[in-house]
Amino acid sequence: MDEGQSTEGGGKEFWRVLEELRARLANGAYPLGSSLPAQRALADELGVSRDTVQRALRALAGEGWIESRQGSGSRVVKSPIHLGTLRQETPRVRATLGTFVARAFAQPVVQLDVFTLTSESLDAHIRLQAERVRLGEVRPERIELRMLLPDTSLTLPYPRAKHLAGEGEARPDDGAGSEPAPAPAPAPGQVAQLNGTLHDRLNDITRRHSISLRSALRDLKTEKLVPSVQVEVRYVPLTPAFKLYLRPGVEALFGPYEVVERSILLDDETEVDAIDVLGLGSTLTRHVNDEGDPDSSGSVFVESMRAWFDSCWNLLARPS
Repeated sequence: MDEGQSTEGGGKEFWRVLEELRARLANGAYPLGSSLPAQRALADELGVSRDTVQRALRALAGEGWIESRQGSGSRVVKSPIHLGTLRQETPRVRATLGTFVARAFAQPVVQLDVFTLTSESLDAHIRLQAERVRLGEVRPERIELRMLLPDTSLTLPYPRAKHLAGEGEARPDDGAGSEPAPAPAPAPGQVAQLNGTLHDRLNDITRRHSISLRSALRDLKTEKLVPSVQVEVRYVPLTPAFKLYLRPGVEALFGPYEVVERSILLDDETEVDAIDVLGLGSTLTRHVNDEGDPDSSGSVFVESMRAWFDSCWNLLARPS
Protein backbone atom coordinates (compact mmCIF):
# COMPACT_ATOMS: atom_id res chain seq x y z
CA MET A 1 0.00 0.00 0.00
CA ASP A 2 1.44 3.40 -0.92
CA GLU A 3 1.68 6.37 1.42
CA GLY A 4 -1.41 8.09 0.07
CA GLN A 5 -3.52 5.00 0.59
CA SER A 6 -2.22 4.39 4.09
CA THR A 7 -2.93 7.97 5.08
CA GLU A 8 -6.39 8.52 3.66
CA GLY A 9 -7.77 5.02 3.47
CA GLY A 10 -6.19 3.83 6.70
CA GLY A 11 -7.80 6.59 8.73
CA LYS A 12 -4.73 8.59 9.82
CA GLU A 13 -5.96 11.77 8.16
CA PHE A 14 -9.46 11.15 9.50
CA TRP A 15 -8.09 10.99 13.07
CA ARG A 16 -5.94 14.06 12.50
CA VAL A 17 -8.94 16.07 11.30
CA LEU A 18 -11.19 14.75 14.05
CA GLU A 19 -8.66 15.65 16.75
CA GLU A 20 -8.14 19.11 15.28
CA LEU A 21 -11.89 19.81 15.26
CA ARG A 22 -12.24 18.47 18.80
CA ALA A 23 -9.40 20.73 19.91
CA ARG A 24 -11.13 23.72 18.33
CA LEU A 25 -14.34 22.87 20.17
CA ALA A 26 -12.36 22.49 23.40
CA ASN A 27 -10.63 25.87 23.15
CA GLY A 28 -13.75 27.74 22.04
CA ALA A 29 -12.78 28.37 18.43
CA TYR A 30 -16.27 27.20 17.47
CA PRO A 31 -18.57 28.57 20.22
CA LEU A 32 -21.93 27.12 21.15
CA GLY A 33 -24.53 27.94 18.47
CA SER A 34 -21.96 28.89 15.83
CA SER A 35 -21.66 27.25 12.42
CA LEU A 36 -18.57 25.36 11.35
CA PRO A 37 -16.90 26.37 8.08
CA ALA A 38 -18.21 24.69 4.94
CA GLN A 39 -16.90 21.21 4.24
CA ARG A 40 -14.99 22.35 1.17
CA ALA A 41 -13.33 25.17 3.14
CA LEU A 42 -12.33 22.76 5.92
CA ALA A 43 -10.98 20.28 3.40
CA ASP A 44 -8.86 22.98 1.73
CA GLU A 45 -7.63 24.34 5.08
CA LEU A 46 -6.69 20.93 6.49
CA GLY A 47 -5.38 19.49 3.22
CA VAL A 48 -7.69 16.49 3.04
CA SER A 49 -10.57 15.26 0.90
CA ARG A 50 -14.17 16.26 1.54
CA ASP A 51 -14.90 12.61 2.31
CA THR A 52 -12.46 12.76 5.22
CA VAL A 53 -14.08 15.96 6.53
CA GLN A 54 -17.52 14.38 6.18
CA ARG A 55 -16.41 11.36 8.20
CA ALA A 56 -15.04 13.59 10.96
CA LEU A 57 -18.24 15.65 11.04
CA ARG A 58 -20.33 12.48 11.24
CA ALA A 59 -18.22 11.35 14.19
CA LEU A 60 -18.70 14.70 15.97
CA ALA A 61 -22.44 14.54 15.28
CA GLY A 62 -22.52 11.01 16.69
CA GLU A 63 -20.81 12.28 19.83
CA GLY A 64 -23.43 15.00 20.14
CA TRP A 65 -21.17 18.04 19.62
CA ILE A 66 -22.61 19.25 16.33
CA GLU A 67 -25.81 19.00 14.35
CA SER A 68 -25.53 18.65 10.58
CA ARG A 69 -28.36 19.25 8.14
CA GLN A 70 -28.40 18.93 4.38
CA GLY A 71 -27.94 22.33 2.81
CA SER A 72 -27.44 24.21 6.07
CA GLY A 73 -24.03 22.97 7.24
CA SER A 74 -23.01 21.99 10.76
CA ARG A 75 -23.85 23.89 13.93
CA VAL A 76 -22.31 23.51 17.42
CA VAL A 77 -25.00 22.29 19.81
CA LYS A 78 -22.79 21.33 22.74
CA SER A 79 -19.48 22.59 24.12
CA PRO A 80 -17.19 21.78 27.05
CA ILE A 81 -18.13 25.06 28.73
CA HIS A 82 -21.82 25.32 27.91
CA LEU A 83 -22.88 21.67 27.98
CA GLY A 84 -26.51 21.45 28.95
CA THR A 85 -27.07 25.11 29.77
CA LEU A 86 -29.77 25.39 27.09
CA ARG A 87 -31.94 23.13 29.26
CA GLN A 88 -31.30 24.95 32.52
CA GLU A 89 -33.39 27.83 33.72
CA THR A 90 -30.45 29.16 35.73
CA PRO A 91 -27.06 28.26 34.24
CA ARG A 92 -24.54 27.14 36.82
CA VAL A 93 -21.06 28.57 37.09
CA ARG A 94 -18.61 25.93 35.87
CA ALA A 95 -14.87 25.74 35.84
CA THR A 96 -13.04 25.22 32.56
CA LEU A 97 -9.93 23.18 31.95
CA GLY A 98 -8.48 25.78 29.57
CA THR A 99 -8.28 28.52 32.19
CA PHE A 100 -6.99 26.04 34.78
CA VAL A 101 -4.10 24.95 32.55
CA ALA A 102 -3.43 28.58 31.59
CA ARG A 103 -3.12 29.51 35.28
CA ALA A 104 -0.67 26.66 35.77
CA PHE A 105 1.50 27.78 32.82
CA ALA A 106 1.55 31.36 34.08
CA GLN A 107 3.70 30.18 37.01
CA PRO A 108 7.51 29.74 36.94
CA VAL A 109 7.00 26.10 37.99
CA VAL A 110 4.14 24.27 36.28
CA GLN A 111 2.94 21.38 38.45
CA LEU A 112 0.04 19.23 37.28
CA ASP A 113 -1.28 15.90 38.61
CA VAL A 114 -3.99 14.34 36.44
CA PHE A 115 -6.30 11.33 36.71
CA THR A 116 -8.40 10.84 33.59
CA LEU A 117 -9.78 8.29 31.16
CA THR A 118 -7.98 9.22 27.93
CA SER A 119 -6.17 12.59 28.37
CA GLU A 120 -7.98 13.81 25.22
CA SER A 121 -9.19 17.07 26.75
CA LEU A 122 -5.85 17.79 28.41
CA ASP A 123 -3.90 17.17 25.21
CA ALA A 124 -5.67 20.00 23.37
CA HIS A 125 -4.96 22.49 26.15
CA ILE A 126 -1.35 21.41 26.67
CA ARG A 127 -0.64 21.91 22.95
CA LEU A 128 -2.28 25.34 23.14
CA GLN A 129 -0.05 26.35 26.07
CA ALA A 130 3.02 24.97 24.27
CA GLU A 131 2.31 27.40 21.45
CA ARG A 132 2.00 30.24 23.96
CA VAL A 133 5.45 29.33 25.27
CA ARG A 134 6.83 29.46 21.72
CA LEU A 135 5.25 32.87 21.22
CA GLY A 136 6.83 34.13 24.43
CA GLU A 137 3.47 34.80 26.09
CA VAL A 138 4.42 32.61 29.08
CA ARG A 139 7.90 31.58 30.24
CA PRO A 140 7.83 28.67 32.69
CA GLU A 141 11.19 27.52 34.05
CA ARG A 142 10.11 24.00 34.92
CA ILE A 143 7.20 21.73 33.95
CA GLU A 144 6.25 18.70 36.03
CA LEU A 145 3.31 16.54 34.90
CA ARG A 146 2.19 13.29 36.49
CA MET A 147 -0.71 11.49 34.85
CA LEU A 148 -2.66 8.43 35.99
CA LEU A 149 -4.53 6.48 33.31
CA PRO A 150 -6.60 3.28 33.62
CA ASP A 151 -4.59 0.12 33.06
CA THR A 152 -5.05 -1.08 29.48
CA SER A 153 -5.58 -4.64 30.73
CA LEU A 154 -8.80 -3.64 32.53
CA THR A 155 -12.19 -4.61 31.12
CA LEU A 156 -13.92 -1.26 31.52
CA PRO A 157 -17.72 -0.96 31.74
CA TYR A 158 -17.60 1.66 29.00
CA PRO A 159 -17.56 1.97 26.12
CA ARG A 160 -19.64 -1.13 25.46
CA ALA A 161 -21.95 -1.99 22.60
CA LYS A 162 -25.71 -2.11 22.89
CA HIS A 163 -26.21 -3.34 19.33
CA LEU A 164 -25.31 -2.27 15.81
CA ALA A 165 -27.03 0.96 14.79
CA GLY A 166 -30.23 0.01 12.97
CA GLU A 167 -30.39 -3.48 14.47
CA GLY A 168 -33.11 -4.46 16.86
CA GLU A 169 -35.56 -2.06 15.19
CA ALA A 170 -38.94 -3.19 14.02
CA ARG A 171 -39.11 -4.18 10.37
CA PRO A 172 -42.32 -4.76 8.42
CA ASP A 173 -43.05 -8.32 7.26
CA ASP A 174 -43.68 -9.02 3.60
CA GLY A 175 -47.25 -10.10 4.34
CA ALA A 176 -49.88 -7.40 4.02
CA GLY A 177 -51.38 -6.26 7.27
CA SER A 178 -49.01 -8.26 9.41
CA GLU A 179 -47.40 -6.88 12.54
CA PRO A 180 -43.79 -5.61 12.22
CA ALA A 181 -41.27 -8.27 13.21
CA PRO A 182 -38.32 -7.19 15.35
CA ALA A 183 -34.89 -7.85 13.94
CA PRO A 184 -32.93 -10.48 15.84
CA ALA A 185 -30.59 -9.18 18.52
CA PRO A 186 -26.89 -9.50 17.75
CA ALA A 187 -25.34 -12.74 18.90
CA PRO A 188 -23.33 -12.68 22.14
CA GLY A 189 -20.18 -13.38 20.16
CA GLN A 190 -20.83 -10.36 17.95
CA VAL A 191 -21.39 -8.11 20.98
CA ALA A 192 -18.18 -9.39 22.58
CA GLN A 193 -16.28 -8.68 19.35
CA LEU A 194 -17.71 -5.17 19.19
CA ASN A 195 -16.78 -4.56 22.82
CA GLY A 196 -13.24 -5.68 22.07
CA THR A 197 -13.11 -3.30 19.11
CA LEU A 198 -14.44 -0.42 21.23
CA HIS A 199 -11.89 -1.05 23.98
CA ASP A 200 -9.08 -1.25 21.42
CA ARG A 201 -10.31 2.07 20.02
CA LEU A 202 -10.35 3.62 23.51
CA ASN A 203 -6.83 2.41 24.23
CA ASP A 204 -5.67 3.78 20.88
CA ILE A 205 -7.19 7.19 21.65
CA THR A 206 -5.53 7.19 25.07
CA ARG A 207 -2.16 6.20 23.62
CA ARG A 208 -2.26 8.82 20.86
CA HIS A 209 -3.18 11.69 23.17
CA SER A 210 -0.74 10.78 25.92
CA ILE A 211 2.06 10.55 23.33
CA SER A 212 0.92 13.85 21.81
CA LEU A 213 0.95 15.87 25.03
CA ARG A 214 4.19 14.25 26.20
CA SER A 215 5.85 15.16 22.90
CA ALA A 216 4.45 18.71 23.02
CA LEU A 217 6.04 19.29 26.43
CA ARG A 218 9.34 17.54 25.77
CA ASP A 219 9.75 19.49 22.53
CA LEU A 220 9.83 22.66 24.62
CA LYS A 221 12.92 21.34 26.39
CA THR A 222 14.49 20.18 23.12
CA GLU A 223 13.92 23.64 21.67
CA LYS A 224 15.52 25.14 24.82
CA LEU A 225 12.38 27.08 25.65
CA VAL A 226 11.86 25.43 29.05
CA PRO A 227 15.00 24.35 30.96
CA SER A 228 13.40 21.41 32.80
CA VAL A 229 10.50 19.19 31.70
CA GLN A 230 9.43 16.05 33.54
CA VAL A 231 6.45 14.07 32.23
CA GLU A 232 5.55 10.69 33.70
CA VAL A 233 2.54 8.51 32.92
CA ARG A 234 1.50 5.57 35.09
CA TYR A 235 -1.33 3.07 34.74
CA VAL A 236 -3.63 2.27 37.62
CA PRO A 237 -6.13 -0.64 37.96
CA LEU A 238 -9.11 1.68 38.46
CA THR A 239 -12.08 2.53 36.28
CA PRO A 240 -12.32 6.34 36.19
CA ALA A 241 -15.67 7.49 37.53
CA PHE A 242 -14.36 11.05 37.52
CA LYS A 243 -11.54 13.16 36.14
CA LEU A 244 -9.23 15.08 38.44
CA TYR A 245 -6.78 17.89 37.67
CA LEU A 246 -4.57 19.07 40.52
CA ARG A 247 -2.19 21.91 41.03
CA PRO A 248 -0.77 20.48 44.27
CA GLY A 249 -1.38 22.75 47.22
CA VAL A 250 -3.14 25.33 45.04
CA GLU A 251 -6.36 24.19 43.38
CA ALA A 252 -8.23 21.22 41.93
CA LEU A 253 -10.74 20.60 39.16
CA PHE A 254 -13.08 17.68 39.69
CA GLY A 255 -15.63 16.31 37.23
CA PRO A 256 -17.70 13.10 37.29
CA TYR A 257 -18.08 11.17 34.05
CA GLU A 258 -21.74 11.01 33.09
CA VAL A 259 -22.67 7.74 31.41
CA VAL A 260 -24.60 8.28 28.18
CA GLU A 261 -25.98 6.39 25.22
CA ARG A 262 -24.38 7.46 21.96
CA SER A 263 -23.42 6.29 18.51
CA ILE A 264 -19.73 5.57 17.90
CA LEU A 265 -18.37 5.55 14.35
CA LEU A 266 -15.65 2.96 13.80
CA ASP A 267 -12.87 3.13 11.20
CA ASP A 268 -14.73 0.76 8.88
CA GLU A 269 -17.77 3.12 8.89
CA THR A 270 -19.73 0.82 11.21
CA GLU A 271 -21.95 2.72 13.63
CA VAL A 272 -22.26 1.15 17.05
CA ASP A 273 -24.93 2.10 19.56
CA ALA A 274 -22.96 2.19 22.78
CA ILE A 275 -22.92 3.00 26.46
CA ASP A 276 -20.08 5.47 26.92
CA VAL A 277 -18.92 8.63 28.67
CA LEU A 278 -18.08 11.95 27.06
CA GLY A 279 -14.97 13.38 28.64
CA LEU A 280 -15.14 16.70 26.78
CA GLY A 281 -18.58 17.29 28.27
CA SER A 282 -17.78 16.60 31.90
CA THR A 283 -18.94 19.30 34.31
CA LEU A 284 -15.90 20.53 36.23
CA THR A 285 -16.02 22.19 39.65
CA ARG A 286 -13.10 24.19 41.02
CA HIS A 287 -11.80 23.87 44.58
CA VAL A 288 -9.20 26.33 45.85
CA ASN A 289 -6.80 25.87 48.75
CA ASP A 290 -7.25 28.60 51.36
CA GLU A 291 -3.79 29.08 52.84
CA GLY A 292 -5.27 31.00 55.75
CA ASP A 293 -7.78 28.29 56.65
CA PRO A 294 -6.65 24.66 56.32
CA ASP A 295 -10.09 23.54 57.51
CA SER A 296 -12.04 25.30 54.76
CA SER A 297 -13.94 23.10 52.31
CA GLY A 298 -11.60 24.07 49.47
CA SER A 299 -8.43 23.37 51.45
CA VAL A 300 -9.73 20.02 52.69
CA PHE A 301 -10.76 18.96 49.19
CA VAL A 302 -7.45 19.92 47.57
CA GLU A 303 -5.43 18.20 50.30
CA SER A 304 -7.57 15.04 50.34
CA MET A 305 -7.38 14.71 46.55
CA ARG A 306 -3.60 15.22 46.67
CA ALA A 307 -3.31 12.46 49.28
CA TRP A 308 -5.55 10.18 47.20
CA PHE A 309 -3.53 10.82 44.04
CA ASP A 310 -0.20 10.21 45.79
CA SER A 311 -1.46 6.96 47.33
CA CYS A 312 -2.59 5.64 43.95
CA TRP A 313 0.63 6.83 42.28
CA ASN A 314 2.90 5.20 44.85
CA LEU A 315 0.98 2.04 45.78
CA LEU A 316 -1.25 1.03 42.85
CA ALA A 317 0.16 2.42 39.63
CA ARG A 318 2.70 0.84 37.30
CA PRO A 319 5.05 2.83 35.04
CA SER A 320 4.21 3.12 31.35
